Amino acid sequence: MIDTRYDVLGIGNAIVDVLSAAKESFLQQEGLSKGAMTLIDADRAESLYAGMGPGHEISGGSAANTMVGVAQLGGQAAFVGKVRDDQLGAIFRHDLTAAGVTFVTPDAQRGPPTARSLILVTPDAQRTMNTYLGACVHIGPEDVDEEVVSRAKVTYLEGYLWDMPPAKEAFLRAARIAHTADQEVALTLSDAFCVDRHRDSFLELVERHIDILFANEQELLSLYQVQRFDEALQHVRGHCRIAALTRSEKGAVILSGNEVHVVDAEPVREVVDTTGAGDLFAAGFLYGHTQGWALERCGRLGAVAASEIISHYGARPEANLAALAKARLG
Repeated sequence: MIDTRYDVLGIGNAIVDVLSAAKESFLQQEGLSKGAMTLIDADRAESLYAGMGPGHEISGGSAANTMVGVAQLGGQAAFVGKVRDDQLGAIFRHDLTAAGVTFVTPDAQRGPPTARSLILVTPDAQRTMNTYLGACVHIGPEDVDEEVVSRAKVTYLEGYLWDMPPAKEAFLRAARIAHTADQEVALTLSDAFCVDRHRDSFLELVERHIDILFANEQELLSLYQVQRFDEALQHVRGHCRIAALTRSEKGAVILSGNEVHVVDAEPVREVVDTTGAGDLFAAGFLYGHTQGWALERCGRLGAVAASEIISHYGARPEANLAALAKARLG
């Protein structure tokens, strides 16, 4: 195996999140599908932002959030994603590198601006995301550095990015490079609506190229078009080596061959915002996995990291994750 430099390399959307509290009536007024991620154009982004309440801006993007979690737990993390050479791009790059993540993609010098996601959080802590992808649409296979991928123990792919044909090519190139170097490839399905759009190609991707799959219950049911979680488990068992499946307050289930581990959700005083819960679960799991931990312990660390995120607004940790993990897991 090639000597590694990174524990995890994430490939995903580089987005600045704008979070705002919202009433159910606002979602209905704007015709928004609660709990979903909807792609919007520049005009829709401007009109929706104008109607939102006060916002809190923070660099985000699903895979980027996961890489920040890996870094804060003590892992070596890197990120591939596209930003413009504009103000939001500079903010994103600063936030990511300040968190200890190596950002390996140079700024785009032309084209659409840096992406942003307008996230409306309702009183039940559900988040509804409206995303203008901007520069993200221009990520492609030319952005996948063979040496970087070869030296990452796990290359982690963000399902949201599968919407774009050049990004699909980037994913497949990265998977080929990783496997040639005897490294692993992980995928997060990201969103049930995303799965609905790309079910057949996702199934092919998972079966042919993915070692570790991350999905929540709704995404898994959508992928296999079944009604019961137990049915979906039987399908996914034969499609990848490890499946880490989250079920909100029911915790998580980790599958690998004949191994089945049920992991309880970590208790929290109050669920404030579920944005990034899956991202940080993946961060905890991947950090543990790349350190050689047993699967059940990896799942427990994922649950600890997710519990920190849902206790406040935003998808970047506010507490010291490494210290929290030591306190909870010993």
